Amino acid sequence: MAFIHKVNKFRLLILMAALIFGFAFYNPARDAEKKDQLIMNLIYQILRSNHFSPQDLNDDFSEKVYEGFLENLDYNKRFLLKSDVDQIAAHKLDIDDQIQRAQLSFFNQSYELYQNRYTEVKTYYPEILAEPFDLEKEEYIETDEEKMPFANSSEELKDRWRKYLKYRVLLRIDEMQLDAEKDSTESLSLVEMEAKAREKELEVHEDWFKAMDDMERFDWMASYMNAITAIYDPHTQYFPPERKEDFEINMTGQLQGIGAQLQQKGDYVTISKVIVGSPCWKQGDLEVGDKILRVEQEDGEVVDLVGMSVRKAVKHIRGPKGTEVKLTVRKLDGTKADIPIVRDIVELESTFAKSSVLGEGEDKVGYIKLPKFYVNFYGDENRDCAEDVAKELEKLKAEGVSSVVLDLRNNGGGSLQGVIDIVGLFIDEGPVVQVKASGRRPQVLSDRKDGIVYDGPLVVMVNQFSASASEIFAAAIQDYKRGIIVGSASTFGKGTVQNVVDMDRAVSLAYDDLKPLGALKLTIQKYYRINGGTPQLKGVQPDIVLPDNYMFIPYGEKEQDFALPYDEIESAKYQAWSSMVESYPMVIQKSMDRIDTNAKFNLIEDYAKWIKAEREETTYPLQLSAFRKFQQNYRNEAEQYKGMRKSRVELSVQSNTTDLEEIQSSEVNQTKTENWHKSLRKDLYLSEAYRVALDLSKEG
Repeated sequence: MAFIHKVNKFRLLILMAALIFGFAFYNPARDAEKKDQLIMNLIYQILRSNHFSPQDLNDDFSEKVYEGFLENLDYNKRFLLKSDVDQIAAHKLDIDDQIQRAQLSFFNQSYELYQNRYTEVKTYYPEILAEPFDLEKEEYIETDEEKMPFANSSEELKDRWRKYLKYRVLLRIDEMQLDAEKDSTESLSLVEMEAKAREKELEVHEDWFKAMDDMERFDWMASYMNAITAIYDPHTQYFPPERKEDFEINMTGQLQGIGAQLQQKGDYVTISKVIVGSPCWKQGDLEVGDKILRVEQEDGEVVDLVGMSVRKAVKHIRGPKGTEVKLTVRKLDGTKADIPIVRDIVELESTFAKSSVLGEGEDKVGYIKLPKFYVNFYGDENRDCAEDVAKELEKLKAEGVSSVVLDLRNNGGGSLQGVIDIVGLFIDEGPVVQVKASGRRPQVLSDRKDGIVYDGPLVVMVNQFSASASEIFAAAIQDYKRGIIVGSASTFGKGTVQNVVDMDRAVSLAYDDLKPLGALKLTIQKYYRINGGTPQLKGVQPDIVLPDNYMFIPYGEKEQDFALPYDEIESAKYQAWSSMVESYPMVIQKSMDRIDTNAKFNLIEDYAKWIKAEREETTYPLQLSAFRKFQQNYRNEAEQYKGMRKSRVELSVQSNTTDLEEIQSSEVNQTKTENWHKSLRKDLYLSEAYRVALDLSKEG
């Protein structure tokens, strides 16, 4: 996830003024492409002026864009023919010129060719799935797209689809035969299984192609824009208007709407979940399984949702806080109901910090899970990650815990200010991170708040999916020697800072009819540890390394195309933590000894080696007997690793006393809490982090 950080306002105003002036006389030849050309020109100007590492637009750049967009169009090589690719390759070296002139020849030709081929390919799957597959034919499928060339003819392409669909049908037959071996009461014949599998695949692909049909030209244009932005670095990205809203929801953990999760079922948008505490939950009439027939807005506008995709339906259901939307739904019993719901801020609870108590008596350790560093986009009503973590720390202190484990596993980052504030909960003022814009001196960003919320023993959990703000936190704690970092061999390795530019603000009022234009997230700075190194590419190496599934598979920022390089700057001035530090080597060694002799961790390391070998196997048999043997061999090997990540000894997990009243207020809250605690009790990695935290409290 990107860091969100403010750029110099004066610099951005100058950029906006230049763009407004530059477009004052903008007059594209074709009105249909006016918005696309405007967006392209905006992106080009913003990247040229504000990106950390501006690119030279030349033939090399052009070829990279060509290859990126071709991959975006047809990554699986199941639509375009080699002759199609040869046609659009004629533009391979002049895309840079087109970008500078806001021309769309390459995109237009590529889009037209793809749409024509898509229309043809769309007829393949119903025809293929209408007839039984020959399950005795000895043939194979290659599943690694990089090893496959584009098909030379429509016949070859159709046969590629046949093999792909047969592969999926075989997977279903294999599962049905496994179920039949376990329970023979409803066994089907092979012929019946094959027919049922084809029927299910037909249903799945009808839904998939329906979603594809729903993609508009502008969606593909956005994909082209991102083939351009990707050359600058992996985290520079164009967000079309609806994606911009999704990005904000992801960053805040909040949205403005009714609080229902939707799914596509045939022609109907159906309620799959009602979020506890949301407007529709409070209203009470909307239920899981309800099919939404139409939506009526406050102004009387009515939209029929039958046949509409979820993606489009969401646009009509979401809306500003305080506005009313009326849903006409068909209930499971077949009756219709009109349900008025007043929209409000919906909080996605899985985003926010939460805590529990591990262990009992003198061995109590506080545990905080922080899924992301969420940021305030909605003003005073929005949750703040630092304030929430501070509250959880106070709860844990009240429980008398001896130490704290902060879990940042799978935390992809978020707010730069948020991570600075959270580090500040554990130190009494001082630098947290350094940021540097291109051609400028590094800037030290510090925690300037007096006092410490928690000064006891600290363990921070990370893994290879901990990125960005998570890496800043882990690096700062490690550099200060404030705690011990436990986790994968390295974190993700993202050492860049992004800013989001609202493109609607970058053009004059004359272009209001083309808005909304979306937003551009671009890399404006690199960040550095206070010791002078950057996590870029290298990540943060934990003090205690735990084996994991991905330890032998290349992963992280270093595997991304066009990632910015690693470098170092001067160290900031800071005073390392002194309390408990002398006990760290002993605590670390004790943990390493436990890991070396733990059969579960040894099994995980063996599993990681097996996964690496399995990834290299990309060709599968399509003869049923050979396919089932292949699958059975895989299951037999996988069986020995079953339950390897579950600790043999369950952790004791309890809720904070402060949270009990809210948890016990509803059956839903009780179930959610128990499910969470159940997952913690058997967590092998948490079990080791708990023991490290206990050792710290006793040795420190």
